[in-house]
Amino acid sequence: MPRKKELSFEESLARLESIVAQIEKGDTDLQELMANYSEGIQLSKNCLMSLERAEKAMDLMVQEKDGQIIQSELTIEGK
Repeated sequence: MPRKKELSFEESLARLESIVAQIEKGDTDLQELMANYSEGIQLSKNCLMSLERAEKAMDLMVQEKDGQIIQSELTIEGK
């Protein structure tokens, strides 16, 4: 079975915002609400993982060693 393409940070955030708006309306049945909540939790995890990868990449780009700034090439995995 082919692996699903991971959504970008922006795509995950947009979908998460859509789910939150739908839940806040309060007009969904319980089964749909639970499915949306579950998807929202996964999207939230995806966003956090993307932010953590970006933070680590930024840390690698500029590191201070003995008072000098050293720049490393930015490599973002998953792209």
